[in-house]
Amino acid sequence: MSELARMGVIGARGWLGGAIVAAILDAGYRRPEDLTLSYRNRQPEGPAGAHWTTDNQELVDRSDVVIVSVRPEDFPALRLSAEGKLVISVMAGVPLDQLESHLGAARVVRSMPNAAASVRASYTPWYPGEACTADDRALVSTLFRVCGVADEVGSEGQLDYFAALTGTGPAYHALLADTLRRDAIARGIAPDVAARATTTLLLGSAKLMEHDGRPVSDVVAEFIDYAGMTAAALQSMRDAPLSAVVGRGIDAALERARSLQNTS
Repeated sequence: MSELARMGVIGARGWLGGAIVAAILDAGYRRPEDLTLSYRNRQPEGPAGAHWTTDNQELVDRSDVVIVSVRPEDFPALRLSAEGKLVISVMAGVPLDQLESHLGAARVVRSMPNAAASVRASYTPWYPGEACTADDRALVSTLFRVCGVADEVGSEGQLDYFAALTGTGPAYHALLADTLRRDAIARGIAPDVAARATTTLLLGSAKLMEHDGRPVSDVVAEFIDYAGMTAAALQSMRDAPLSAVVGRGIDAALERARSLQNTS
């Protein structure tokens, strides 16, 4: 498939759909005129030049590549025929076979970007159906590299796991930041100072890890080996253990994804 293929985004007014559109345009990967975008209620003001519609079949007919970005529970009500199109789903919990049968499409890709795509910082795992061609896979790889970092994963089961791990976007980081912020406030720190300190801590740490490039396990080991104040904190969190809390959270997300799948 040509890299100049026309693209449609069903649900472009939503958080994730809008983030993907923002990344596509920010990178110059497509012009607004190459995009057909759908919405349900109120038409957004931009991007100027894109074609907006409430008719999802019109969107499909105008597009070579169709990105489906609706809530999984809303997917069964989506009635359209995408035969001959490359369909890319960004929905959690809706498997390839259901996508293929419901949309009448043979070439289907499941993916799980997150809202950090809007600043071109998403991690996007994706998995292609058997009918996808080499050109289809090349297009999908390029599309999601525009949104940040992307990997083709080895199975649909791995894609489901990544939906719970990375599809959450900033949610886990926001929870950690809020937990640290609340602890600081409880110890008498002014709320605005606590918020600034915790946000800067997480942003600075992420940038440092990216610049450092070492495995994160090596960074943790180095701090523990130093045997200072940070080591004491890390060891206490390990003894808690933090890993069990994280594991339970991932399991809860996976269970929710399965329940969405069962209702789709």
